[in-house]
Amino acid sequence: MGLEFIFGFLFVTYSFYGFYWNYFASDTKLIFVHSFSVVHRYTQEIIFFSVLAELSHALKMVLSEKVSQLMEWTNKRPVIRMNGDKFRRLVKAPPRNYSVIVMFTALQLHRQCVVCKQADEEFQILANSWRYSSAFTNRIFFAMVDFDEGSDVFQMLNMNSAPTFINFPAKGKPKRGDTYELQVRGFSAEQIARWIADRTDVNIRVIRPPNYAGPLMLGLLLAVIGGLVYLRRSNMEFLFNKTGWAFAALCFVLAMTSGQMWNHIRGPPYAHKNPHTGHVNYIHGSSQAQFVAETHIVLLFNGGVTLGMVLLCEAATSDMDIGKRKIMCVAGIGLVVLFFSWMLSIFRSKYHGYPYSFLMS
Repeated sequence: MGLEFIFGFLFVTYSFYGFYWNYFASDTKLIFVHSFSVVHRYTQEIIFFSVLAELSHALKMVLSEKVSQLMEWTNKRPVIRMNGDKFRRLVKAPPRNYSVIVMFTALQLHRQCVVCKQADEEFQILANSWRYSSAFTNRIFFAMVDFDEGSDVFQMLNMNSAPTFINFPAKGKPKRGDTYELQVRGFSAEQIARWIADRTDVNIRVIRPPNYAGPLMLGLLLAVIGGLVYLRRSNMEFLFNKTGWAFAALCFVLAMTSGQMWNHIRGPPYAHKNPHTGHVNYIHGSSQAQFVAETHIVLLFNGGVTLGMVLLCEAATSDMDIGKRKIMCVAGIGLVVLFFSWMLSIFRSKYHGYPYSFLMS
């Protein structure tokens, strides 16, 4: 609303009310007082709504500039790198009609954050999937704040660990559920996409770049097996070797029972390093999650118990010398007791309140 319109409206209002009361009223003082009060009240309302309209127009212009800037950066790079100034202006400061998924990380080599690099790869896959999706809009943007580029942002949010994912919604401040539970869900792009759908109602279909390592390894394995079969085509007795098949089945069972498939689906970090003490945790403290290192440890312990049981069975059924059989029996019992005790202690550390232990607590 322009100033010319405001002054014109004021002139018409003053003229109308002055003429009206001069014509119908008889008391000159009453005419002046009433005309002034009415005109004053309407003048205040006009000024108020005029200022309000100007402010609304200014906010719309600011919002349009912010969205245009974010769209321009997103077209160049799906994950926008932000420092403190950009974060405060585009993420924290109103107006904002879009959500921003921000990854707080520390990617510099001297930070030695292996998990940050792995999480960044998944975050880039997710952002690229959204950027090149047919459903792409300006409702949601992906951004990243590196500690070495925006340490003031970490201090402002009282954040002392990385990587961390936070959803800054279009309206209001982030709630508890807007912070991604990395230790529980892992950092795979699919898991983050499900969390984003819960918080923003924006569904992102994750499209991963083609990985030819798996097919190549499978082809190489089939070629090796085919070559062995061809070389031994005159004697195929090795295909009926019970020990070989039992060993292959045992390796498969140990891999599955240790949680390798869970790692493949959830994509958890290998371990967790405490940023304050530097202590590295290889066992997750919750029963709802695990580290990759934890699955390797569990696989080793299960393998130790299995080897102990195999030695006990061989000691009981073998035709070897009695002395060797006793050694195998003692070794088998020792392996079963030792590794089962370690396995039970890990179980106790994850399921708090479990009352039983064996040799080790």
